[in-house]
Amino acid sequence: MAARMMRLNWLDWTALVITVIGALNWGLVGFFSFDLIRAIFGTGGAPTAVVSTFSRVIFAIVGLAGLYSIYSLYKVGQMMAVPMAERERMKRAA
Repeated sequence: MAARMMRLNWLDWTALVITVIGALNWGLVGFFSFDLIRAIFGTGGAPTAVVSTFSRVIFAIVGLAGLYSIYSLYKVGQMMAVPMAERERMKRAA
């Protein structure tokens, strides 16, 4: 383990926030058949079965954020594995 305790950085937090927003959108789709992304960014003038290019980009970003969040969860697991005494010693040393 490194001398410095691992922390979540801005990319971790951004990915987690985007993942939560994506999960909420899927919840809206599942419970109410309402797609917030399509409501905001539209379907590009096509029928509702077609997704606009911008909406596809948003969905892709949410997917990438979800994949990156798996790594963030691994980092959190590694942080939690550090024994409490070692965490306290690292706090005092910092």
